[in-house]
Amino acid sequence: MARPGSGLLVPMNGVGYPPQSVARVVVWEWLNEHGRWRPYSAAVCHHIENVLKGDARGSVVLGQVDAQLSPYIIDLQSMHQFRQDTGTMRPVQRNFYEPSSAPGKGVVWEWENDNGSWTLYDMEICVTIQNAYEKQHPWLDLTSLGFCYLIDFNSMSQTNRQSQRKRRLRRRMDLAYPLIMGSIPKSQSWPVGASSGQPCSCQQCILVNSTRAASNAILASQRRKLYGGTAGNSGATGTVVRQSNTFAGTSLWSQTSTSSTTKNNNISVGGGQAKAEQVQSPLSPANFPCSPVMPSLSSGHGHHALTINGQNNLNRPGTQRISMGTTRGTIPAGVPALPVKNLTGSGPVHPALAGMTGILMCAAGLPVCLTRAPKPILHPPPINKSDMKPVPGINGMRRKTKKKHLKRGKNPEDVVRRYAEKIKVIPDEDCTICMERLVMSSGYEGVLQHKGIKPELVGRLGKCGHMYHLLCLLAMYNNGNKDGSLQCPTCKTIYGEKTGTQPPGKMEYHVIPHSLPGHPDCKTIRIVYDIPAGIQTNEHPNSGKKFSARGFPRHCYLPDNEKGRRVLKLLIMAWDRRLIFTIGTSSTTGESDTVVWNEIHHKTEFGSNLTGHGYPDPNYLDNVLAELSAQGVGEDNLKD
Repeated sequence: MARPGSGLLVPMNGVGYPPQSVARVVVWEWLNEHGRWRPYSAAVCHHIENVLKGDARGSVVLGQVDAQLSPYIIDLQSMHQFRQDTGTMRPVQRNFYEPSSAPGKGVVWEWENDNGSWTLYDMEICVTIQNAYEKQHPWLDLTSLGFCYLIDFNSMSQTNRQSQRKRRLRRRMDLAYPLIMGSIPKSQSWPVGASSGQPCSCQQCILVNSTRAASNAILASQRRKLYGGTAGNSGATGTVVRQSNTFAGTSLWSQTSTSSTTKNNNISVGGGQAKAEQVQSPLSPANFPCSPVMPSLSSGHGHHALTINGQNNLNRPGTQRISMGTTRGTIPAGVPALPVKNLTGSGPVHPALAGMTGILMCAAGLPVCLTRAPKPILHPPPINKSDMKPVPGINGMRRKTKKKHLKRGKNPEDVVRRYAEKIKVIPDEDCTICMERLVMSSGYEGVLQHKGIKPELVGRLGKCGHMYHLLCLLAMYNNGNKDGSLQCPTCKTIYGEKTGTQPPGKMEYHVIPHSLPGHPDCKTIRIVYDIPAGIQTNEHPNSGKKFSARGFPRHCYLPDNEKGRRVLKLLIMAWDRRLIFTIGTSSTTGESDTVVWNEIHHKTEFGSNLTGHGYPDPNYLDNVLAELSAQGVGEDNLKD
């Protein structure tokens, strides 16, 4: 099925502007971690367009129009969204749609997510759904757009054709996206000369422009994997730049001269009619003559011109597909390199400060090059199934979550009496559960009644010796997991076998023929946890409500040595007791009613330690043993 009313970029004079006689609706979009362009709201797009009219090279503070976007700033010159608190940068694009399409009419299509809230479809899908809706089609198949979903307009639902899962969808009216006519005044590359409108040729401007080109190349190379492989001649030693197929304008680096007598590195430019350019590398002041070099290089000197088109940068639909050959060689000497994202926190510059400093230095015309920290190595090289071996000393290679095991005939009173001994001589101190004096009646008197336990009775826990009202211990047990165990609220000593509320799933473990950093003398134990989404039960925070399970299957790693195998045995025991995961609110995403870790840390990076969840970490095994012990899973539980 052809996609009606899809987004388009209309080329004019090599840039992404519509002709003077054509009206277009503008939608600004950002690229998420899955490679999907997600639209900003209409209100945010109006705000961006208003800033754009005043300063096409400035910055847009999104928090001025949407409080939820307060950490975000868009740099119009580099076309990136910057998050101030983390330093994360994402590409943005400025897309055009027909005035009669969904964004032009203010029509919004949304689907209901697992949390019961509504999520906006990608704009191209919104346009397609609205087009089918207006034509009164009873249903719409999104397979042609790369999604295995069927939209039913009669029931206003979305059905996954593979899993047959249904979700509700809705159509609502919102503010229409901004409408423009013709082209916007052309933004110029910075810094701008006083008379000709071209960047000046002083050494500072030369350095700034060369740094800008290197910065754009580095940022675009980060997303190389999202857009496919390397283009051009694989044997080239320079930088290969290709335009996105949806944009027919000029390239990031445009050509102004076609002759050369000097042997230089090649920059192959695709998208349009541009020929191959050649520039000297590395770009240092020693390579530039005194006459204008960048962006206007005299062909008589045997060089080609290298210009940076600010308007092209503004309208490129995402970053160009770039294969870096000698990226570091293109950064001029003496230019400070600031990390865009440094997850370890060990670098000299905080990531948020680095990004802001880069933007401010660029705006002031000072040279700066934004770089990035190395990416974490999350997984080992591909492994054949035949190379996965059982862990020595451990039976099997898989476990499934056991159901909650309460012994029959045990009631709350029996549990309390089993672990607490009634005392006759009561000290004059507080009960740390109800905060009443032990010589007084329990604070739960009148709230909780039990025939066998009177409010004034006090008991001492057997191992730690802490004393509480027996009725308070009973109330604490009833408010917990009711699994037959007690945990002292003062010292956290566990009585009995503590179990958790981990939802059903499976745990696999095996040895792989690779070594972890810091453990070169042994192989690696890989643990794979897999928990599907489901419905919460009475033991969970919101019984009857759906819970999500993000990031599964989760891969974790241990060294295959004596201590690592001991940790694995305890992790298996913790899994059987349903203590590895629980349902709660994610500390990283803020999402509620989702499966989260339950205070037992795991190493999820295989070949690095950039996030703190990898190796080498000489203290990890001791730390996780202490965390397991705090959950009642100690080494004394292991059988010889």
